Amino acid sequence: MALAGCATVDDGVQPPPQITTVGSRDLPAQGRSAEGPLAPLPAQVAAAPAAAPVLEDPRDAAGMPVDPLSPDGQGVIDAEKARKDLWVRVRTGFGMPDLDSELVRQHERWYASRPDYVQRMTDRGSRYLYHIVEEVQRRGMPTELALLPFIESAFNPQALSSARASGMWQFMPLTGKDYDLKQNLFRDDRRDVLASTRAALDYLSRLNKMFNGDWQLALAAYNWGEGNVKRAIARNERAGLPTDYESLSMPAETRHYVPKFQAVKNIVLAPQNFGLALPKLENHPYFLSVPIRRDIDVAVAARLAGLPLEEFKALNPQMNKPVILAAGTPQILLPYNSADTFVKRLASHQGPLASWTAWVAPKTMKTAQAAELVGMSEAELREINRIPPKMLVKAGSTLLVQRAETRAADVPEHVADNAHMALAPDVPPLRKVAIRARKGDTVAALAKRYRVSANQIAAWNRIDDGTRFRKAQALVIWVPTGSRIAPVAEGRALAKAKAGKPVRMAAASPNRGGAAKGMKIRPTRLARK
Repeated sequence: MALAGCATVDDGVQPPPQITTVGSRDLPAQGRSAEGPLAPLPAQVAAAPAAAPVLEDPRDAAGMPVDPLSPDGQGVIDAEKARKDLWVRVRTGFGMPDLDSELVRQHERWYASRPDYVQRMTDRGSRYLYHIVEEVQRRGMPTELALLPFIESAFNPQALSSARASGMWQFMPLTGKDYDLKQNLFRDDRRDVLASTRAALDYLSRLNKMFNGDWQLALAAYNWGEGNVKRAIARNERAGLPTDYESLSMPAETRHYVPKFQAVKNIVLAPQNFGLALPKLENHPYFLSVPIRRDIDVAVAARLAGLPLEEFKALNPQMNKPVILAAGTPQILLPYNSADTFVKRLASHQGPLASWTAWVAPKTMKTAQAAELVGMSEAELREINRIPPKMLVKAGSTLLVQRAETRAADVPEHVADNAHMALAPDVPPLRKVAIRARKGDTVAALAKRYRVSANQIAAWNRIDDGTRFRKAQALVIWVPTGSRIAPVAEGRALAKAKAGKPVRMAAASPNRGGAAKGMKIRPTRLARK
C-alpha cells in the first residue's frame, strides 16, 4: 500500500541526480500548471448557510464562500497576522531530526544551480502552502511535511507518473481508495487539493506511529511502501545490523528520497546560504471553498469567477470531464477575491449552467445506437468519451452526453459517485462446431484448414499445440454465429467426400476463430453442437 511515482514537472530542467525509476515509483515529465501571485486579501468572508435542495433558480445554485479550514466561522482575517511571512511560520514549526550526508549536499547543489526551477516550484506551491501548513499544525505534526509536495510533484496537483501515481501527493490508485479518495469517470480525488492533503497527512501520521515516531523511516515507507521498509528492517535485525534509515538496504530512489527532502528543508530554512531567494508568502488563505448545488460546466464556472481556465483547473484539478457534478463534487475552490464574484454572477446568470450531463447505457449496444439515443453524432460521442473504433458500450456504462431539454435534471449522487465506462470488442458471437481429424493431422494442419490460429485450436480442445491426432478424433472449433460450415451430406458433396476430393464449404468472411468464405476443406464430419 505504497504511494508511488514521484512526478516531475517539465520546466526545462532535469530532475535531481540519481533519482531513478525503482520499484513502484517513476519520474515522468509533466505539464506545468498555471502560475500567479497571491490574491489580494478581502476584509472578511461570510459563513456558509445550511445545505439546500437542488433547485432551478440560479440564486440557489451555490452557497456563500467559506474558509475550508473554518467552515462554521465568519472567516474574519487578522490583517496584521496575514501580512507576516508564511515561510517564517514554516521554519518555526520544523521538528524532524536533520540528516547530514553527502547525498543531502548533492541535492542542495542541484537546487542551488537552478534558481529558475526553484522559483517556478515555489510560485506554484504558493496556492496550496497556507492550507497545508494549517492542516499540519492542527494535527500537531512537524511543518517539514508541508514541503513534501516539492519533491513528490513540484506542487503540481495534476502530476501523473508512469506508475499511475497521481496528484500533488502522488497517490497510487489502491492507496487512494484505502484513504477514501474516489476515482471515477468524472473525478479523481487523488488530485483534489483538500481531499488529497487530508489523505496524505492521515497516511503519514499512520506511518509515523507504525515506525515508532521515526520520521525518516515513515518517509521511506511513503516512498517505497511500508511492507518493503518492514522487510528491510527485519533483514537487518536478523543480521544484527542497525535499523535506522541510513543503515537499511533500499532502492536508489528511496535512498535519495530523504536526502532530497532534507535539501529542500535546508533551502527553506536559509535560502541565502544557497544563493536563492524565496518569494514572500502572506500568512492567509489563497482560496475559499464555494458550495455548489447545481451541475455546472467547468468553463462556465471559470468565466463566472473571472478566472482563466488554467487557473481554475489549478485549484480544481480533480475534474476529469468538462462538467462539475454537484452531487459528486459539492464544492469548488476559488481565489479569495474571486469567490464573491462567482456567487454574485451566478445568481444573475441567464441560460443553462451545464451543457453536458451523464447518461447510463440501458443495455450493451453499438456506439452508433447510443449516439442515436442521446441525440449526438457517433463521431462526437466517440470523441468526448474516448471510445475506440469497433467497441461496444456495455450495459451500465456511464457516458458524457450533451444536456438536452429532455435531460434537464442534474446527475443523481449514485451516478456521480459510481460512474464508469466498460467497453467490449464489437465482434460477432461465436458458436461451437464439432469436427473430426484425419489420421496424422496436426494442430497446425487443422488451423490452416479452418483458417484459425493453432493457439485457438489448442485452447479450445485443451491440448498442446504440437499434438498429432488419430483418425476420426473428435475436436471442436468456434466460428461466428451465422457462418455456415454445413455437414457433408448427400449429392455431389457426398460423392466428392467418398472419392477423397476437396469439398467447397460456404462460410462467412473470416473473423476471430472463424472460417473463410469459399475455403476448401477436406472431407470430415461436421456437426453443430
